[in-house]
Amino acid sequence: MSAREDGQARRDARNTWLLSAPALFILTFAAAGPLLIMLVYSFLTPGDYGNVVWKFSTDAWVGTVLSKDIFDGTYSLADAHLTIFWRSVKLSLITTFFTFIVGFPTAWIIATRSPRMRTALLFLITIPFWTNLLIRTFAINQIIRNEGLLNTFLLYLGVIDEPLLIIYSDFAVFLGMTYVYLPLMVLPLFAAIDRFDMRLIEAAYDLYASRWQVLRRVILPIVRPGIVAGSILVFIPALGAYVTPRILGGGRNMMIGNFIELQFGQGRNWPLGAALSVLLLVIVAVALVFYVRITSRESSNG
Repeated sequence: MSAREDGQARRDARNTWLLSAPALFILTFAAAGPLLIMLVYSFLTPGDYGNVVWKFSTDAWVGTVLSKDIFDGTYSLADAHLTIFWRSVKLSLITTFFTFIVGFPTAWIIATRSPRMRTALLFLITIPFWTNLLIRTFAINQIIRNEGLLNTFLLYLGVIDEPLLIIYSDFAVFLGMTYVYLPLMVLPLFAAIDRFDMRLIEAAYDLYASRWQVLRRVILPIVRPGIVAGSILVFIPALGAYVTPRILGGGRNMMIGNFIELQFGQGRNWPLGAALSVLLLVIVAVALVFYVRITSRESSNG
């Protein structure tokens, strides 16, 4: 490369950085800035009435998994915190699994219809996004509450003698999150299935493969990127869900998002809330790294 070409390349690189400067500035101060504040707050001391005292402390991080006895100062496992962590991860994984169980056949049906029918079905899938999450969650509440549509209908048919106690339970939270996040699973699966070559299924049947073998060895491996993408899109917001557990869990079946809000509100322990926020961010980052590794492996094998 000549000196002239080298100088031109440097100018092009400098111009590229200058053009990217506004976006980099926004990402740094609007996205990374609040995260940095949370990280700093997590190593400070809580104030008496909220806020923080600018004194270094690791008590917030210790308090995420351990609780200190106020009398003798000994530490023990924070059972309440661990229960909330476990409930959050458990319900997020179950929600991801059931959205896949429902979303995969739904996406397959949509992808195998005619173009006009496919457009209409995709339109129906995206309609819930037109409505606020709070309204959708209240709609689920009105269906499954003790005097709701479901219990009223079952009592009218004589199927049950008394209302089913669904509301304010883990099952209610799971049901609400499955309904809310189902489109986030269907759309990536549809995109993956839409690119699937249906002739591969015919070839597998010609080789005397059963339906289960076709599904397990032909369809699922090829649409795996869509499965992973849909799982990430469902798992991450479900893990940090706040509105759905608050309304359908009734405050008793708390998840980590509600627990974080409690620390910044009534708990007045901002460092602990900040530490929980950073911990949630780490969990999400691990999930994203897993997704990137899976997709990059698929690309290299492809």
